[in-house]
Amino acid sequence: MNTRRLRVAARILAATSIVLSTGLVAGAQSLSVLPVNVLLAPGQKAATLTITNQGNSATAIQIRGYDWSQPDGNDKLATSDALVVSPPIATIAAGASQVVRLILRLPPLNGDREATYRILVDQIPPPAEPGVVHVVLRLSIPIFALPTTRAASIVRYHIELKEGQMYLVGSNEGLRHEAVRDIELSTGDGHKLKTEAGALPYILSGATRRWPIATQGSLPRPGETLHLTAHSDAGAIDEQVSVFGAP
Repeated sequence: MNTRRLRVAARILAATSIVLSTGLVAGAQSLSVLPVNVLLAPGQKAATLTITNQGNSATAIQIRGYDWSQPDGNDKLATSDALVVSPPIATIAAGASQVVRLILRLPPLNGDREATYRILVDQIPPPAEPGVVHVVLRLSIPIFALPTTRAASIVRYHIELKEGQMYLVGSNEGLRHEAVRDIELSTGDGHKLKTEAGALPYILSGATRRWPIATQGSLPRPGETLHLTAHSDAGAIDEQVSVFGAP
């Protein structure tokens, strides 16, 4: 939760700095959401999340639900008939909260595979004011609906070299998503490599994700192995990963 609030505050601060450099005044709100992701147990059809306005004036928001997939390793959102949000539009007073109800109208289409959605919470800009630029926020909340059968993630990792860039590649062959954080790679001589800033953690069922690795100096050669450590929802990751491709 603290990480989410810090990210929101950072976005506000960056935007405000740009606006103030132009001599205008920036108006911004601060929103927080709990929980930061929603897990629907098998057969569960409803859940709630709470959006809190931490700003000093009322703010209007729009909430929409989408199907979430990862074709080619990229997040894709599509209009969903399965997930309904209520209310879809709300106004939250300063210091107040709004409870949003999530209703799953349809069970996972593939009975043995987790269904995945996202909720987008968008601030609605207030009326224009002379000399004021309003900074609005968008929050994205993942929703996971578990199937009735037991589902687990099965992620295979390797290193890919392509056009002078190195990637950690994870392919999820399981029936449930995985979230991978705190990724660190170690070379044979003990040099530490990490993912580039801002990398998203989720690998959905059946998807492949590539994390760019920040490198300095020469790249490892195909056939070498690196030591991977990370944290995932399934537990600690500690394994050797092979390098493929051309440097």
